[in-house]
Amino acid sequence: MALSSDNQVTQTDINSQTLASNGHTHGSNGHSAANLNLPADLPDQDPTETSEWLESLEAMVRTQGPERAQYLLQQLLFTAHKYGVTVPFSANTPYVNTITLDEQPMFPGNRELERKIKSYIRWNAMAMVVKANKTTNVGGHIATFASAATLYEIGFNHFFRGASGDHPGDIVYFQGHASPGMYARAFLEGRLSEQQLLNFRQELQDGGGLSSYPHPWLMPNFWQYPTVSMGLGPIMAIYQARFIRYLQDRGHSPKHDARVWAFLGDGECDEPETLGAITLAAREKLDNLCFVINCNLQRLDGPVRGNGKIIQELEAAFRGAGWNVIKVVWGSEWDSILAKDTTGALVRRMGEVVDGEYQEYVVKGGAFIREKFFNTPELKALVSHLSDEQLNNLKRGGHDPLKVYAAYKTAVENKNSPSVILVKTIKGYGTPSEGKNTAHQAKKVVYEGRLETPMDGTPADKEKARQQIAMKQFRDRFAIPVSDEQLESIPFYRPSPDSPEMVYLHERRKALGGYQPARNNEFTPCQPPLAKSFERLHQGSVAGKSQSTTLAWVNLMMDVMQDPNIGKLIVPIVPDEGQTFGMPGMYSKFGIYSHVGQLYTPVDAGSMTSYRESTTGQILQEGINEAGSMCSFIAAGTAYSTHRVNTIPFYIYYSMFGFQRIGDLAWAAADSRCKGFLMGGTAGRTTLNGEGLQHEDGHSHIMAMTIPNCRAYDPAYGYELAVIIEDGIKKMYVDGDDVFYYLTVYNEGYEMPSMPEGVRDGIIKGIYKLRETKPEGAKLHVQLLGSGVILNEVLKASKLLAEKFNIGSTVYSVTSYQMLRRDAIETERHNRLHPTQSPKKAYIQEVLGNTTGPIIASSDYMRMLPEQVAPYLDGRLLALGTDGFGRSETRQALRRFFEVDAESVTVAALYSLAQQGQLEQSLVAQAIQQLGLDPEKPAPWTV
Repeated sequence: MALSSDNQVTQTDINSQTLASNGHTHGSNGHSAANLNLPADLPDQDPTETSEWLESLEAMVRTQGPERAQYLLQQLLFTAHKYGVTVPFSANTPYVNTITLDEQPMFPGNRELERKIKSYIRWNAMAMVVKANKTTNVGGHIATFASAATLYEIGFNHFFRGASGDHPGDIVYFQGHASPGMYARAFLEGRLSEQQLLNFRQELQDGGGLSSYPHPWLMPNFWQYPTVSMGLGPIMAIYQARFIRYLQDRGHSPKHDARVWAFLGDGECDEPETLGAITLAAREKLDNLCFVINCNLQRLDGPVRGNGKIIQELEAAFRGAGWNVIKVVWGSEWDSILAKDTTGALVRRMGEVVDGEYQEYVVKGGAFIREKFFNTPELKALVSHLSDEQLNNLKRGGHDPLKVYAAYKTAVENKNSPSVILVKTIKGYGTPSEGKNTAHQAKKVVYEGRLETPMDGTPADKEKARQQIAMKQFRDRFAIPVSDEQLESIPFYRPSPDSPEMVYLHERRKALGGYQPARNNEFTPCQPPLAKSFERLHQGSVAGKSQSTTLAWVNLMMDVMQDPNIGKLIVPIVPDEGQTFGMPGMYSKFGIYSHVGQLYTPVDAGSMTSYRESTTGQILQEGINEAGSMCSFIAAGTAYSTHRVNTIPFYIYYSMFGFQRIGDLAWAAADSRCKGFLMGGTAGRTTLNGEGLQHEDGHSHIMAMTIPNCRAYDPAYGYELAVIIEDGIKKMYVDGDDVFYYLTVYNEGYEMPSMPEGVRDGIIKGIYKLRETKPEGAKLHVQLLGSGVILNEVLKASKLLAEKFNIGSTVYSVTSYQMLRRDAIETERHNRLHPTQSPKKAYIQEVLGNTTGPIIASSDYMRMLPEQVAPYLDGRLLALGTDGFGRSETRQALRRFFEVDAESVTVAALYSLAQQGQLEQSLVAQAIQQLGLDPEKPAPWTV
């Protein structure tokens, strides 16, 4: 139904509290077959016997407790199955509050002061959005926080603990669209200025502004995690709660009772990420986790489940997954009505009305509710003592502090399972768009009814008048101490520092350890790893033996994880592809993390690669779950701030299933100021033999370019990999850079050379000279750039040019086009903005600017990757790449198909020389025929 005004503690509230203290309850009235989804059409062939069974059960619960009743019911179910009796399944309970009135705890706070504080926050949140949109169209949201204000305020006043000396604080994933409420509260607390509120969604203005949603990158002292991309907050919260267990079991963090709270909307539950990992939370018994789902029954465009009941649907999903489910459906005003419902008619009616109808009741008023909801004489008799206005003011549970507090308290006291609180509210509560489909999009507060006195004037005048009416209604409804004269300017309101409200506000946060939301922005650097931990890769592979860069990485991990300075901080993460990547040796040596240890003997026990699970295991084996693995990466990569532990994640996965599949989570990692290494395994479009279109990656480096604080590298040799990782650990965990790395590693084996002298700086900057070939008498010279495994094709091309065409070449290993491009555009910008100074040179120009001949660049990625640096090379660059869909074939055939093999590189070099007038075009045609290329075949990107 609609809601009470919330501007006073009502007599109903007092009566409900009294009823609770006296132990009165509506009990199990109305727990009918219809509400439990049991078949209602089975006849009762012996009512007397049925009554005796039910009376026996009631007596057992009363005398021996619910646990004994639960045990006997389980035994009855087992026996029924044994004799072939089909027992109907239901994961639903009746559409009433889970916590009965006699179970409801006394409210510990000052109701009146908390109501005032909440009202001031409501006002300031609304004012902030409305003021920002008076002269701009920057947007913002009013309706979400309006529906959830009570949910947050109960948390802030009684549950959300801040970080203090002896407690790390709770982690709260705030619903993104509710951010104005968090800003409004922080303003009341004195943590944000009025100027910042005035600059909501205008971050570049003088005095500072506020980001649209939770963005740690933009507000590093305030927000911990970004959540407005729907579904990411819930799944990140699950893996964060599990990572807390990991830190404790591994000895990185003392045992503590910090909780993870995730606030989300019912419409958000349509996102696969929201519900996709809830079984993990139950399986891991994460009783440090609580979801609060604001069920205002509306998504952005309309009802979430207009033809159904989203609370019941979510209850079934979470109960089936093993969660502790707490429903907060009805406010205290309903308690006395439900107590009169001796036949269960009201509970049946509550269960049969669909959400679309409940939304209609919000906007149609008390008379409509009496006629349509209380639609039988029996139901009408239950509310005959209430006026239409009182019917319209019957609260939904999410707007009743007593009910919300009881739910939170029950959740935090629950053991051995995560909790979800399903809270029914009204979207846009207290605003003119209350309960309407337009509520989510509302950026203004404008009276939508008929004007009592028709007025002349422009449309702007009429809208101003409607806004004044709406502002007065909002002010009066929530008793905001703002005069009529002040309303036009929509002032922010903050009581004096010594007022009872402000004293109470700060006392509650002090009692809970500190303010929320807040992010720790202090960084304590690690000791750098020992240089010797990387030396094995510097030496190259054993002569005559091949090695892939993936195997080189595994060998490096085996060494670095034993480093005395950082070894225990390494967090390897893999989504069920450890066998592919050669990791079983790591499984055996370092163990796979499991909170319960290993309750079985693995089939490969005793071998060097035994699948060993352990409570102190270091590796996170996440199963076939890239999104969950990325959430573990984020939890580990932000632990330096959240938990003040410098864990260093290495997440290795099929490169095709990284940015392409979890790109939004990669962006969330960036926003979170995450650190660590993403390892794109089985990389390249021609290197993963036989896998074909869906597995062959030729574009992940392009996607990595889109993330500003991601540093992407494509190493060819083990020593390059070692140098990049060693430097990355130093930059992130010693120097404190808020960046993360993307490194591609391949499954193709070849001989790894030892590290040449003087190349370390070039490896980090993105390019270095590897080899120069000068055939005797050669008059022509080209520059050949290679990356990853295709560097081998470039080296072969260098040999072909020398032996068959007497052309010299210099081969460069390009480890990062991204880093080269960033340096180049920074240099260009400096020169553009400092025109009177001597121009600087980009690093790519320093390396290649004084060379002669054309430049041919080849990689296992789309040609646009090397083409990034073309503008800085005077038109000399010709790029080859793997544009197009992958194919199932051998490496040799694929490289010819995509024209990145040695012969194709050779022809490209000859062609470029001819284009410069240094070679006859006829020689290029002869070379094409001689090297076996087919000039008439369709281009590989042809569709």
